[in-house]
Amino acid sequence: MAKIPIIKGLEGRTIVITGAASGIGGATAELFIDEGARVILLDLNAAGVEAALGSGEGLARKADITNYDEVVRIIDEAASFTGGVDGVVNAAGILLFGPTLDMTIETWNKVIDVNLSGSFHVIKACLPWLKQKEGATIVNIASGDGLLPSSPGLAAYAASKGGVVALTKALAADLAPSIRVNCVCPGPVDTPMVNGLRAEVGNYALKRIADPVEIARAILFLTASQSSFVTGATLAVDGGRTFH
Repeated sequence: MAKIPIIKGLEGRTIVITGAASGIGGATAELFIDEGARVILLDLNAAGVEAALGSGEGLARKADITNYDEVVRIIDEAASFTGGVDGVVNAAGILLFGPTLDMTIETWNKVIDVNLSGSFHVIKACLPWLKQKEGATIVNIASGDGLLPSSPGLAAYAASKGGVVALTKALAADLAPSIRVNCVCPGPVDTPMVNGLRAEVGNYALKRIADPVEIARAILFLTASQSSFVTGATLAVDGGRTFH
């Protein structure tokens, strides 16, 4: 993947990134550190999230985003150390799929709890800190399947990601004008979450899956000042899926 020049567009800002141990979250953490951000990295994978921080400025913490009280405690401790929170990137997510008739209630609840409720927990915990900052931002990672499911067996996942899209629009209205809230909807991405699955790219104009950094660059745009007049937007970064 070709390198894009670093412009240090996030210097002086502290950004919370969930799911930062790998995949889109990991690529976003690396890019944001390169762009000068302090970061608060959260993931269930303690070793992975420490590795993602590397020599970057900030903190890495093991966190279960489905546990709201735990998220509040970690965010408050981390934000007190870093001097606040300027932005949030909700990149944590899980993909569990299968026929609806075979789906257990436990599977449904787990997907909703991580992808939708978990995103809200992080936002809610960060809001007292975001309100103190000028130009605060929230970027949620949904999915093209939240706009229109791409195959059978995605009831829980599509519902959770569609919820993230709707949550983004509702929060953009609730939190304006002080906090901008936007959403990225990736298509198939080369990440551990889809490892082993055959990506069907026939309905995608670019005929390939994405590198995680290509999604991270879209997240960077919505976090940086270059998108200062953008809020409530749903950006499909999906290689031109023809359903859209």
